Amino acid sequence: MKSYLSLIPISAKVHRRQNRMTLLCIVFAVFMVTAVFSMAEMGARMEYTRLLGKHGKLSMTDLLGSYMGQSLLLVACVLFLLILIAGVLMISSSMNSTVAQRIKFFGMMRCIGMSKQQIVHFVRLEALNWCKTAVPIGLALGVVTTWGLCAVLCFLVGEEFSNIPLFGISIIGIVCGILVGVITVLLAANAPAKRASKVSPVAAVSGNVGNEKTIRHAANTRFGRIETILGINHAVSVKKNLILMTGSFALSIILFLSFSVFVDFVAYLMPQSVATSDIDIASDDGNTIPHELLVSIQGMDGVKEVYGRRSAFDLPASIDKNVSPSDTVDLISYDDFDLQSLKKDGDLKKGSDLSKVYGNSSFVLATSDADSTWKIGDTIQIQGETLTIAGLLKNDPFSSDGLTNGKITLISSSDTFVRLTGEENYSLVMVQTTSDATDEDVQAIQTAAGETFSFRDKRDERTSGTYMAFVFCVYAFLTIIALVTVLNIVNSISMSVSARMKQYGAMRAIGMDERQVTKTIAAEAVTYATLGCATGCIIGLPLSKLLYDFLIAEHFPYAVWHFPLESLLIILLFVSFAAIVAFLAPSKRIRSMPITATINEL
Repeated sequence: MKSYLSLIPISAKVHRRQNRMTLLCIVFAVFMVTAVFSMAEMGARMEYTRLLGKHGKLSMTDLLGSYMGQSLLLVACVLFLLILIAGVLMISSSMNSTVAQRIKFFGMMRCIGMSKQQIVHFVRLEALNWCKTAVPIGLALGVVTTWGLCAVLCFLVGEEFSNIPLFGISIIGIVCGILVGVITVLLAANAPAKRASKVSPVAAVSGNVGNEKTIRHAANTRFGRIETILGINHAVSVKKNLILMTGSFALSIILFLSFSVFVDFVAYLMPQSVATSDIDIASDDGNTIPHELLVSIQGMDGVKEVYGRRSAFDLPASIDKNVSPSDTVDLISYDDFDLQSLKKDGDLKKGSDLSKVYGNSSFVLATSDADSTWKIGDTIQIQGETLTIAGLLKNDPFSSDGLTNGKITLISSSDTFVRLTGEENYSLVMVQTTSDATDEDVQAIQTAAGETFSFRDKRDERTSGTYMAFVFCVYAFLTIIALVTVLNIVNSISMSVSARMKQYGAMRAIGMDERQVTKTIAAEAVTYATLGCATGCIIGLPLSKLLYDFLIAEHFPYAVWHFPLESLLIILLFVSFAAIVAFLAPSKRIRSMPITATINEL
């Protein structure tokens, strides 16, 4: 053997089974970064092509100044940071467990003359050696995944994604993937390498797991059974391992809550409504569009839905006699389709009763915001009639910032509006086209509308494709992160138990039965999960609020952060499931082994 470095490939091969999780974590980090930056570049190429066709020439400033360019840059940078943190935590946790299982090996290396610095160098180079396998796999998965996502966006989503490159290769994505693979490994290997270098040769060869602290106090068994207290003590005795294991649990909660904010951000940035129109026909002179036009358009080719709105502004009104008669309200009529869309889109506040508004009724809806003083059940006197507010909208869709600014806008059914005002014609007619509608179909609609009214074709402004793409990508990456997190938790707990195999053998030898061993391991896993969940909530909830305020509330004043109860319950159940799965395999392994085998386990 020319050098101790020649042992690195041999050691990596021998301990391949123990290092499977570490390899998987490296593959995950490389794959995620490659896929994220590759998708960002494919999106940038698509946007470049679109802007080039629109403007004839294009600079990098124009591209970065576009909505798509800024969104891609923001998402890519945030995901890069989260993936880097996740990768370092998971790889470090896995390597720590591996080092704990190989105490005797490092002790033998110290005995034959290897210095502490050489041990550190050995662990780091061994970790980098895994990159030779993991990085190419991660790059290949990232590129193939990018091709698949681009194909889905192009053929299934379509719209603005119809020109996205299908089989593009992103040099930036590949370079970033390689760099992240190497950087995460070097950062993650630092703590395990130092831990391995501090192993005492005598203690290691004798089979000590490396915890050289003198235990001055026995575990306090006054507050629980000995097996439970022992499991908790196992979890908290090694501080670095406790921090890494707790971090693994906490990270999944933090990531889930953070990504939930991104979904809300996209929803505010590109609001999706069932009632979003593809064509608007508007009157500049009030309610002058005849109802017959709606009927004629409904029967045309390429038309999916036709609905209209009537409007009356500054109508004298009073609310519960608390507002002077000089005060005014705006009244907007909604067709049944428009009203149904409010409920489907979730635009109504809790307690609203939409069913009362339909038909010729005395009930209306009202816009609102956080500063609104009116509430459900308030009555409004208008045109000599008393109307009751049956529901409130979460914001004002008729203002640019979503705020009411103290102005009440009422939404009534078509029949109620006609009864109150006598107006039967429309001020706005909206048309939804079918997916196979042609330009000729749209031209026919424009011809039917005539030149009297304003005609606006909004088909190129559709954002449903972009919205679905962002949501799909966010949830896809989140799912991958969650799966890898579970695997890491399972592996780490398994490794932690394996490192204490002799201890469990000794406890079984002095009378601990299989059930008690299982409870001990379960208590250790539950301790990690409890501390991890608590840490995740303490960090994740304020971070969720901070991200919400920065990304959403700052740009959409009507937006209000709410406690993410549903998201939190989902991820807590998910983490709890991971903890249960994590302790079952090692406990089954110990129960199936003879006592002598556990005592002699290396």
